[in-house]
Amino acid sequence: MSGCACGNHHHHHDPIPGGTEIPLTQPLIALSGHLTCADMSQMMLALDLLPDHVALSRAEPANLRFDLSQTEDPLVWRLDELFADADAFAAHQARTKDSVWGKRSTSIKRDFVRTEALPRIRAEHPQEHASISALLRAAFGGEDEVRLVEALRQQDDLPLSLVADAAGTIVGHVALSPLQAEAPAFALAPVAVHPAAQGRGIGDALVRAALKAVEGHTVVVLGDPAYYSRFGFAPADLASPYAGPHLMSLGPALPAGSAITHAKAFAGL
Repeated sequence: MSGCACGNHHHHHDPIPGGTEIPLTQPLIALSGHLTCADMSQMMLALDLLPDHVALSRAEPANLRFDLSQTEDPLVWRLDELFADADAFAAHQARTKDSVWGKRSTSIKRDFVRTEALPRIRAEHPQEHASISALLRAAFGGEDEVRLVEALRQQDDLPLSLVADAAGTIVGHVALSPLQAEAPAFALAPVAVHPAAQGRGIGDALVRAALKAVEGHTVVVLGDPAYYSRFGFAPADLASPYAGPHLMSLGPALPAGSAITHAKAFAGL
């Protein structure tokens, strides 16, 4: 690809094989294919109208991906889209039909394939670090979790980093980092799901996958008791700067009142 319609660099990729599928009740909807301009006049029209179309599409609350980029043939554009569900895709189509792009580009040839996409949980790949950072930024609305995961990775304190990949788009992530404690233990944090895909069970599946990966070890989390109690977490009586009702643990009990120390990256929060 030689360039993007919006001038930005994007962190999506071709799907990486493997992983465990998350059985969503309503699958995500992926669209991929090409726009083909017949001549330079149509290409100039596309160059003029696509930036606004891309920006408006990405602003739709249920859009997870919308990328358009010219291939080596400047008359041909590659398109990759991902929406939260079929209703979200239908809403996108309706908005597009009534837009300036929709009304003025009808003569440009479309060749798209629509598929249902289910996220798959697998280990992160080195090429996905920027995608994970972008997801964390979208999920939490800031940079704290981005800096935390990047620091954990740089300091070799990220023994488990799992992603939920849907058609080459990272829609979820969970991390485990080591704890200093009186027995083998890990900290669960952060857990992130793209805002357009929250409330679908993706976060639950990521947490369960992380816990299964370290079965038999103590896992400590700082979070909402109402949420984490469903996995078996219970209040933890441990000496920690994070001690309180939101500090919970699961697995072999650490001695009451014993100290735990998170990886040094947490000190930067």
